[in-house]
Amino acid sequence: MPKSSSQLPAVIHDHSRVTQAILDFVSQIPDSQVPGAKDPEKAARRLAARAQQRAALTAGSLALPPGPLGWLTVLPEVIAIWKIQAQMVSDIAAAYGQHQELRREQMLWCLFRHTAAQAFRDLVVRVGDRLLFRRVTYSVIERIAKTVGIKVTQRAVGSGLSRWLPVVGAMGVGGYAYYDTGQVARTAIAMFSQPFASDAPAGGEAIEQATTPAR
Repeated sequence: MPKSSSQLPAVIHDHSRVTQAILDFVSQIPDSQVPGAKDPEKAARRLAARAQQRAALTAGSLALPPGPLGWLTVLPEVIAIWKIQAQMVSDIAAAYGQHQELRREQMLWCLFRHTAAQAFRDLVVRVGDRLLFRRVTYSVIERIAKTVGIKVTQRAVGSGLSRWLPVVGAMGVGGYAYYDTGQVARTAIAMFSQPFASDAPAGGEAIEQATTPAR
């Protein structure tokens, strides 16, 4: 029978390790070889579809080992998916001709807005039709990463339980990675297709109003 969540390895329960992985991860923005596109939205959707397929295949493959061996793939799977998603965000930024504007704040937003939208209320505001990214201290970035890390850890517990059903579990994990990468792509496309800026002044509308997915 599957283990209870209290019996899962410490690496899954220790969200501080996931938090640190997030901080390390967003500190480096991937380079992109994608040229600026005449139709950036079309190019971005093509990049998204390719990344979704890669993410699903990667996650599904890592989820195949059953039982205790499968637990060991949970964190590597998460990091592998982030790498695919971060490269996708970088490439989408390049397609829109805005790669030079991509910073860790924007990368955090694109990768994790759909995971923990409330965590970003001190970082991003909407003023009119613009997203404004405030200049914040490292402690604010760390707090955002901690909130996201807890959410990711909770999801990883469910992902880990599925590894006791190798084939079915792998399909489910792969399907979720496909969906999750699509959500990241939607956030990135919405951000790069509209004006955004850094160093936002105080004020602006509540962050909940800035998190409606692009249609």
